[in-house]
Amino acid sequence: MTDPGVNPTPDMDGLLQRAVHAARNSYSPYSGFRVGAALLLTSGQVFTGTNVENVSYGLTICAERAALATAVSELGPGIRIAAVAVANLNQAASPPCGACRQVLAEFALPGAPVLFPTANGHRTMAFADLLPLAFDFKLKED
Repeated sequence: MTDPGVNPTPDMDGLLQRAVHAARNSYSPYSGFRVGAALLLTSGQVFTGTNVENVSYGLTICAERAALATAVSELGPGIRIAAVAVANLNQAASPPCGACRQVLAEFALPGAPVLFPTANGHRTMAFADLLPLAFDFKLKED
């Protein structure tokens, strides 16, 4: 169900610019890989995040999960994601990683557009196409 308060065609260019701005704050002293993400919620609010590395790479926080954690921290678990934009200041392909896809699946609308850098520019896909077989233990409504 789409929130009637949201433009059905989100401003993906504006969302991408918010992701670029967030990427500038990246803490990436080990890889230099500077990523930012911007999430448009069905409420119309936008939350951003950037990657925060750790010397133990497995403890690194991705930009998408940082943005989501901020949104949930501020608004609670009832949020829904209407669109996502990812930016990489290294001009490298950066689709959301598998962990980010699964975490976003808890909150993203299936048709939410996800824009991310590829080797040849940008690509936009519906979230359900980006992660077609997500783990889903949500209770189904009757």
